Amino acid sequence: MLSVIIPTLDEGERIIPTLGSLKGLVDEIIVSDGGSNDDTVAMSKSFGARVVRSVRGRGVQLKIGAEEAKGEWLLFLHADTVLSDGWFEETKEFMSKGLQKAAVFQFVLDDTRQVARILEKGVSLRNKIFSLPYGDQGLLISQLLYKELGGFKSIPVFEDVDIVRRIGRRRLVFLKNFAKTSAARYTNYRIYYQSFRNLILLLNYFLGVSPQLLARFYK
Repeated sequence: MLSVIIPTLDEGERIIPTLGSLKGLVDEIIVSDGGSNDDTVAMSKSFGARVVRSVRGRGVQLKIGAEEAKGEWLLFLHADTVLSDGWFEETKEFMSKGLQKAAVFQFVLDDTRQVARILEKGVSLRNKIFSLPYGDQGLLISQLLYKELGGFKSIPVFEDVDIVRRIGRRRLVFLKNFAKTSAARYTNYRIYYQSFRNLILLLNYFLGVSPQLLARFYK
């Protein structure tokens, strides 16, 4: 059984393609909502998702969603990310090989601009050198391994980096299928600016600055 956990906060229509790509394929969809004021909850329920309420913050939302999940396997997915055709078959093959490894998808942006291709290459390079995917690449992990690691921490930012570091390079597999993330919030300038800012915040996180402090500068 595969449970998909999606954290949400005022996602609106952005969540529709994500939910549509999952419906009929997975056993359970859990939307962990951090207090949306739009139609995110109603939209999610219309696709058959089970909505659980949470305080705001992606780390705690993912943690609460996982606690509610019934599946032997968990797939954590951002609300504006759609998996490419063929993801389910590859996922089933991966799950059949055992419970002691986790997997992520390849990163692509839903954008035709050259700047998006540059960012994708940068992410691919980061993955190859540091084996450090972010949450927008999804995370497929067994309940067994998830609980063994202690799950997501209730931190406001870098909850994805934290759990990937605990999984470790040897237990992390990069799948061939893509996780396509919406680039609607980016302009050409903001892609560069936001990527650089996130890198600076990540370096500060590695240096020991608390996620609570870094969250003040993270958008």
